[in-house]
Amino acid sequence: MILQGARPADSGQTINVMISKGKIDEVSPGPIAGNADGLQLRFDNALIFPGLINSHDHLDFNLFPQLGNRIYKNYTEWGAYIHQHYKPEINHILRVPVQLRIRWGVYKNLLCGVTTVVNHGERLTLDDELINIFEETHDLHSVGFEKLWKLKLNNPLKRHLPVVIHTGEGTDETASAEIDSLIRWNKWRRPLIGIHAVAMTGRQAANFKGIVWCPESNYYLLSKTAPVHQLKQHTTIIFGTDSTLTGNWNIWDHIAMARKTGVLTDRELYRSLNSDAAKVWQINTGCISEGKDADLVIARQKNEITGLDSFYDLSHSDLLLVMHKGNIRLFDQELLPQLAPSLKERGFSLIRVEKTYKYVEGNLGELIEQIHAYLPEFIFPFEFIDHQIF
Repeated sequence: MILQGARPADSGQTINVMISKGKIDEVSPGPIAGNADGLQLRFDNALIFPGLINSHDHLDFNLFPQLGNRIYKNYTEWGAYIHQHYKPEINHILRVPVQLRIRWGVYKNLLCGVTTVVNHGERLTLDDELINIFEETHDLHSVGFEKLWKLKLNNPLKRHLPVVIHTGEGTDETASAEIDSLIRWNKWRRPLIGIHAVAMTGRQAANFKGIVWCPESNYYLLSKTAPVHQLKQHTTIIFGTDSTLTGNWNIWDHIAMARKTGVLTDRELYRSLNSDAAKVWQINTGCISEGKDADLVIARQKNEITGLDSFYDLSHSDLLLVMHKGNIRLFDQELLPQLAPSLKERGFSLIRVEKTYKYVEGNLGELIEQIHAYLPEFIFPFEFIDHQIF
């Protein structure tokens, strides 16, 4: 497959990209001599960028609405509050079989151009792989909620895995003190990747391989977010959404909020969603270069905006193509004439997203029906039209 004429979101020059066996084979500003019988897609006024990496989500918690009705001092206060005041709502949603909840969590990300999700929690079992679900980690919930966390943190059988843990999710002394406790008890000096870090200082950040910044979740619970402008001097900042318990389903809304804070430059924020995240997780994606996995997104450029402004001007409805390891997982209806001959025997759902129509791999109508059997009131952020086998 050859993708022609799209412009990298962080560059001014259009490129052509050749893809073979799930990887990027060649990137060139000029013509690429590929297989004449292979698929060639031509784009005009389009951006190309690496598939987004969502570095923190709980895939089985994305049928929940945001829970909570005030500002909390820390995550333990919020957790106790929602289990006391929202117990019927929580139990109602947990009736939905976990595989259906996970499935929707995957689609929530795919619809926005996310091609890698770092899932936090129990290991998942999926029937197929629409996007990368990264779980090569040792997940601990937090100092406050993880039983026997000190023993688990120092489990010698998992020394080769980075420890991923919620930490410093609060604005009080308790939230700050738990970070020091975590650092002190990391006897093996294992790589730590902290999530949230609202109470973290630069001194503490130096003990972490990376920090996952989830600003929308932070503002919703705490009315404050991590001091990323300080933390970035000592560690790598990467980006996450968390689940819909504390944030909007759409990562583009999270990105817009993050940009407004100004604590990362446009380029730093962009890299937190691709190349920096790929380095922290040590995965073969995150940039458009030869040998990398072909996890790519092409989107409609709007309003003659140039530079990274054009990336930040996007929404999920602007996506023209989402590719995972060279496989097309989502495409805009305007590409159907070019793509139809190559989609033989593959099933896609036609959906309406705002004023655009997209084809998404899989049977979303069936998933909607299955979830509505338990939650008839749940509103999906698109209109399902039809399921087609090409």
